[in-house]
Amino acid sequence: MRIFDPHIHMTSRTTDDYERMAAAGVQAIVEPAFWLGQPRTNVGSFTDYFDSLVGWEPFRAGQFGIRHHATVALNPKEANDPRCRPVLDVLPRYLEKDGVVAVGEIGYDSMTPEEDAAFAAQLALAVAHDLPALVHTPHRDKARGVDRTLAVVAESGIEPGRVVVDHLNEVTVKQVRDTGCWLGFSIYPDTKMSPPRMVELLKTYGTERMLVNSAADWGRSDPLLTRATGEAMLAAGFTDDDVDRVLWRNPVEFYGQSGRLDLRDEDAADSTFAGNSILRGGS
Repeated sequence: MRIFDPHIHMTSRTTDDYERMAAAGVQAIVEPAFWLGQPRTNVGSFTDYFDSLVGWEPFRAGQFGIRHHATVALNPKEANDPRCRPVLDVLPRYLEKDGVVAVGEIGYDSMTPEEDAAFAAQLALAVAHDLPALVHTPHRDKARGVDRTLAVVAESGIEPGRVVVDHLNEVTVKQVRDTGCWLGFSIYPDTKMSPPRMVELLKTYGTERMLVNSAADWGRSDPLLTRATGEAMLAAGFTDDDVDRVLWRNPVEFYGQSGRLDLRDEDAADSTFAGNSILRGGS
């Protein structure tokens, strides 16, 4: 089983987690920029963090053969802090980095006017830099938040197929399914989505445009729940090909739109190329 985790916050994880993930079949990841657990007080703290996402974390992941990519953005929670909003001015130089494959996480936390403005501005940056967008949906009042999210996406002019609306559940999946956007699901031990619930959604809605991630942030989470979801799919009668589509080919297809995926197996002689992205197989 090969796994591409399309949304995992490795900054909050230990090196032991990378070792466990590699042993479980995780070959590639995307790490989105997010809140660090306490308020940042200046733009410099963001630039230090972004530098880590494009420098230190790829090195740490590479020690275990895991290809690391990132998304960068002003996250919704901190979009409300006037001390943080000037980070929008420094984002363009990071959006040109080779390892940055999308703008994200953007979207909503409390659905404030400040979040509206930051969301729209960063969707415009995604269009300007020809990158996909990773959208965070709010933890509270999620259905209304998803409706508002989809309205802003439509107004932005970005192609829906270049947007993933993440942290969905049984209530919100129908809202996104027919928009052309990709659907993201975070698998957690206690909250958001579990492997059995995810399997039921895949039975109902199929595997097309479905992205399954572990998120694995500061709270109680598990970076191996992508693997657990694949095993639950097999136990429920899905094929190996179905699992490969959800856990590998779908994230490759979505983030491959950036032209920056580097999934080369340095030991393989038969690497294949898709546009400017370098893709690898594996088992």
